[in-house]
Amino acid sequence: MRFMLIVKANADTETGSMPSRELIEEMGRYNEELMKAGVLLAADGLHPSSRGARVLFSGDKRTVVDGPFAETKELIAGFWLIPVGSRDEAIEWVKRCPNPTRGESAIEIRPVSEPEALSAPFTPAARASEARTRPQRPSQEQPRRRRP
Repeated sequence: MRFMLIVKANADTETGSMPSRELIEEMGRYNEELMKAGVLLAADGLHPSSRGARVLFSGDKRTVVDGPFAETKELIAGFWLIPVGSRDEAIEWVKRCPNPTRGESAIEIRPVSEPEALSAPFTPAARASEARTRPQRPSQEQPRRRRP
């Protein structure tokens, strides 16, 4: 199972200021721990929403809205993508993470929808397309992972 660990944005992350050297080093050690355990597929921080845009859909119409976006609590400041055996294992990894903003912060844990979980709408043609568009996706046979 893959899980996305989502660092929720706050007023500090939306200013675009860089984290402290100490926090960068702590996060580096945490990321190295994830890598050594074989449970890190991706990890990145995001620029503030002032540098982003949204595309709103209404039927065939598309509307582009430039950032910044008002509802900070709904924004993402960064993420990890990890393959682990269960939601509980993902929670244990997050509990080991340094506080990403030093102040009040939250990391949301969300399972990634796997093509295998989709039934009738996921036709053989859709499965083939999925396989072609995800060449970097790890095989189902994961290397042995070390638990948190």
